[in-house]
Amino acid sequence: MATDATHDAAPARISGAAGQSPAPAAGAREGAAVSLRGLSRSFGQVRALDGMSLDIAPGELVALLGPSGCGKTTALRIVAGFEAADAGQVLISGKDVSGIPAARRDMGMVFQSYSLFPNMTALDNVAFGLRMRKVGGERRKQRAAELLELVGLAAQARQHPHQLSGGQQQRVALARALAIEPRVLLLDEPLSALDAQVRVQLREQIRALQQRLGTTTLFVTHDQEEALSMADRVGVMRAGRLEQVAEPPVLYSRPATAFVAEFVGTMNRVPGELAAGGARVTALGATVAAHDGHEAAPGPVDVLVRPEGLSVTAAGDGNAIVTARTFRGAVTRVTVLISGQAEARIDVPSAEAAAMPPGATVQVTLPAAPVLVAPRRAASDAPALA
Repeated sequence: MATDATHDAAPARISGAAGQSPAPAAGAREGAAVSLRGLSRSFGQVRALDGMSLDIAPGELVALLGPSGCGKTTALRIVAGFEAADAGQVLISGKDVSGIPAARRDMGMVFQSYSLFPNMTALDNVAFGLRMRKVGGERRKQRAAELLELVGLAAQARQHPHQLSGGQQQRVALARALAIEPRVLLLDEPLSALDAQVRVQLREQIRALQQRLGTTTLFVTHDQEEALSMADRVGVMRAGRLEQVAEPPVLYSRPATAFVAEFVGTMNRVPGELAAGGARVTALGATVAAHDGHEAAPGPVDVLVRPEGLSVTAAGDGNAIVTARTFRGAVTRVTVLISGQAEARIDVPSAEAAAMPPGATVQVTLPAAPVLVAPRRAASDAPALA
C-alpha cells in the first residue's frame, strides 16, 4: 500500500503538541490532496454512503466523526481500496484511484486492533512493508529503527507484541504505516481499545508526528474529544452524508444543524417562540437573533445553547429550580428545571455555585449573541441528561 521510495533523513523525535502547526521536518515527503466525489455504497437495503464528497488539502488531518453506522468507516475503506464504491470517485493528487488495488495506492493504514505479527519483533513489524517492497536488508533495518526512534520505542525494538503495552503496540503499528512513507495515512479508530490516559497521550503524539511529517491524514473516530483535539477540520457524518465540515472551534460554536449541535459537545434545548420571518426568537424572557439557515417554522421552537452559554444567578423569584450540582473543579455543572418544563445544564464558577444548592430558585437567561433554533422536539423524544 505504498511507494518504494525512501529517504536518508536523520531520525527525529516527536515534538510539538496538538493544536500547533510546526513546519514538516526536513526531508519529509509532501502529502497528497485527497478528494472524495459523490461516494455511494449500499449493503443490501442499507445505504452506508449517500453521495458523500470531501476535499482534504495536502498535509491536512481531517477527522470523520459520527455515531455507529453513519458510514465513516465505509468511507475510509473505500479510500484505502478495501471496499469499492457503487458510485463516485476517489482522487489522489487529482488522479482517480478508484480502480487501483489497495496495495498500489501509496497509503498507510492503522487499525483499531493493532494487527501486528505476533511472531515478529517490533523492528521486524515496522520493516515488514519495506520488505514487501524489496527494500534492501540494511536500509530496511535502518529505516525501521528510525521510525521506532521517532515514536519513542527504540528501546523496545527487539521485543515482541505480547511484551508491549497496548499503547506501545499501537505506536509500532503507526511506525509500520509511516515506514513506507505514504502520501496518505488512514487511521481507523486507532485509540478506541486503549484506556483513557493512554488515549490522551497517544493522540497528542500522533498529532505532533503527523504535523512534523506533513502526511495527509484521514482519521475515523466516534470520540468527539478525540476529533476536536486532533483534527484541522472535522466532518460530522449522519446516515451516509456529511452534515458539516469545519474547524473544531467553528463546529463547536457555530454548528450548522441541530444534529451537529447535539452530537458535538453538550447542548441544552430551551423552549422559545420564533417570530414571523424567522430572524428573532424569544426565550427565557429575552428576544435575540436566530442563526441563519435553520429549518424551524415560526411559532414554538427549541433554542439550542451550550452549558457555558446560559447565565444563572440566585434569585428568589427566578424562572428555574436547581435539581442537581456536579463539582468539576473550577467549574460546577448546575442542572435546573426551567419553568417546570425543560431541564438544562449550566456551567458556573464553583465559587458562585455554592449559593445554588438543589432546591434553590435561580434566574436563567439567554446570551445576547445569535442562537441556533430547531423545531420543537416532543418530550418523549428527548434523550436522558448525561
